[in-house]
Amino acid sequence: MSGDDSRFDRQALQRAFDGAAASYDQAAVLQREVGRRMLERLDFIRLAPERAVDLGAGTGEQTAALRQRFRKARVFALDLAPGMLRRARDRGSWLRPLPVICADAQALPLADSSVDLLYSNAAFHWCNDLDALFKECQRVLRPGGLLMFTTFGPDTLRELRESWSDADGYRHVNRFADMHDIGDALVSAWFADPVMDMEYFNLTYATPADVMRDLRALGSQTVQGGRPRGLTGRGRWQQMATAYARYADADGRLPATCEVVYGHAWATSMVPQRQTDGGAATFSLDAFRSRRNQDGSP
Repeated sequence: MSGDDSRFDRQALQRAFDGAAASYDQAAVLQREVGRRMLERLDFIRLAPERAVDLGAGTGEQTAALRQRFRKARVFALDLAPGMLRRARDRGSWLRPLPVICADAQALPLADSSVDLLYSNAAFHWCNDLDALFKECQRVLRPGGLLMFTTFGPDTLRELRESWSDADGYRHVNRFADMHDIGDALVSAWFADPVMDMEYFNLTYATPADVMRDLRALGSQTVQGGRPRGLTGRGRWQQMATAYARYADADGRLPATCEVVYGHAWATSMVPQRQTDGGAATFSLDAFRSRRNQDGSP
C-alpha cells in the first residue's frame, strides 16, 4: 500500500472524474449492479442513521437510493470531483435538495463521531493508503456506527493487465488490494466485527478498444504512479490486442474480469485496540455495547 509507484496523483484523479461526469452513468453498468446488491445487504442490518455520507458518491445514484431508504436521515454526497457532484446535486429537488461535499475520502472535513453511516460503492480502490482511510472513517463515525463499502480485488481486469504486460512490460492497469489485506486494515483501524466476502463479474467486449473506452467513460484511466510516456504507439497497441485475443470466448468476445469485494464493520471508539501475546485483539466494552444497542443484538 505504499511506495511512489503505487500512489495516485489526486489532481489527476479529480481531472479524470470531472471529465467523465457526463458519460459515467451510461458506462457504470457494473457499479450500478454492485450498488444494488450492496443496498440489499442493508435489509439484514438494523440501522436508523441520523446522518449518513456516501463516500465517492460520483453522480449520486447511490446517495439518492440511501435518501429513499433512510428518509429521516440527513444524507450527504461526498466526492473528489466537482463535476460529479454537480450531477449528484441534480438528483435533489427544490423542496429536498441533495447536500454535497467536495473532498477527498482520505481527509474527511467532518467532525469526530458525527456520522452514523459511511457508505461507499466502488471508490476505496482509488485511495492511496487503506490504513489511513479506515482510521479516518473510524474517526468520523460514532461508536456503533456502520462502515459499508465495495471495492475491487486483485483479479480485476487481469486479462487487460496481463496483455499489456506481454506487450511492453509496463503498468497500464492498477493494482487492487486483496480482500484479506482490506480486512486486516479494518482491524488495525479498530473496527469491530468486520465481514468480508467477494464475487466475480465477467463483462465481455468486442475489442480491447471497447474496454479502454469504457474505462475512460468511467474516469478510470488514471494509473498508479502514472504511465511511461511515448510507449503506447500503434505497434505496442497491436501487441496488446494480439495478447488479449487469447482470452476470447467461442463467439470471439473478450472478457474483462472484475473481482468485487464487499465489506462492512462497526465503529468502536478512538481508543486503539490492544493485542495479546496470543494475537487476540481487544476493544472497548462500552463501544461493543453501543453497537449492539444500535443493531438490536442482545
